[in-house]
Amino acid sequence: MRPDLILWDWNGTLLDDVALCNDALNRLLARYGYPQRYDREGYRAVFGFPVQEYYARAGFDFARHSFDELAVNFMDDYIPASAACPLADGARDALDAFAAAGLRQVILSASPVTTLRRQVEERGVARYFDRLLGLGDIYAKSKVDLGLAYLRETGFDPGRAVMIGDSVHDFEVAQALGVACVLQSGGHQSAAALRATGAPVTPGLREAAQWILEGGNEDV
Repeated sequence: MRPDLILWDWNGTLLDDVALCNDALNRLLARYGYPQRYDREGYRAVFGFPVQEYYARAGFDFARHSFDELAVNFMDDYIPASAACPLADGARDALDAFAAAGLRQVILSASPVTTLRRQVEERGVARYFDRLLGLGDIYAKSKVDLGLAYLRETGFDPGRAVMIGDSVHDFEVAQALGVACVLQSGGHQSAAALRATGAPVTPGLREAAQWILEGGNEDV
């Protein structure tokens, strides 16, 4: 059954910021005197939510430097540099396909809403979205409350919605919202980690859009 609503993750899904986040993590480690560095696959292996646990897996010692301090410094590096991040491959094709099919599209992101709005507008895609849902601070704790509030406000049937993301957390959010989920493996976590959720996993956004619009009847 074709859905009525697409809930999009932003970072790593529509916005290709994986290389930037990987580099920003390594710069943060260097700034605070940690010896370890991560390549792309190493970064994707430690990344996850909650962000505080991800920082701990990356090796930060909160007894030396607080999570709040580290998060602020990461975002001070990330936010201005993110202006150079492109949309993910296939993002416009997927957005166009859903728009042509008459589906409502919403971004549900752990990014601060001011950052999210600026990033969306910079890439000229704001017109696709009914709403941009982002958090009120930089600590990226959860998207569940935002999503639940939106579904209550609009009266959308969760059974007619699909979340598209690139992380295990996106699957967890979808479960909490009672919506279906499709994960694409070009973002912040590996295909193996995503498949462990049991959700459909596609190599990119074109394939995710095709799978959803065709009713999700084929294995991916």
